[in-house]
Amino acid sequence: MEARMKAAMNPDLGTAIQHIYKAIAAGGVDHRLLSLVHLRASQINGCSPCVFASIDAAKKAGETDERLHNVVAWRETPFYSAEERAALELTEAATRIQDGAVGVTDEIWDAAADHFDEAQLSAIILEIATTNFFNRINRTIREQAGKTW
Repeated sequence: MEARMKAAMNPDLGTAIQHIYKAIAAGGVDHRLLSLVHLRASQINGCSPCVFASIDAAKKAGETDERLHNVVAWRETPFYSAEERAALELTEAATRIQDGAVGVTDEIWDAAADHFDEAQLSAIILEIATTNFFNRINRTIREQAGKTW
């Protein structure tokens, strides 16, 4: 499969994305957890370049293969902390917003809020939203894993 177009971005968009990533970093959330969030949203959306990039970034941050291979089945494995599980559940609920989806329930929100302060929640939400943004661009233009990011 070939990409439909180059993923070249408008310079203003690149600057805006850099500011978003600065805001995410300012939230104080462990980079490995953010990589898991990025990976899970990208798995749900079937975005191969973002799955590739999130695994690469997570490994550079010290994440293990065992945990990366099991993100897709995080509920059924013992490899994740309660904090990580809350972030992954929030990721799934915020990513699956198709017609009729429940979305982020009070229970899901409260579980995340039990583990993260407002700055951290803001960072996680921005990570989820930015990942979904890139997933949609990559799926639209058929960007290929390992070619751009």
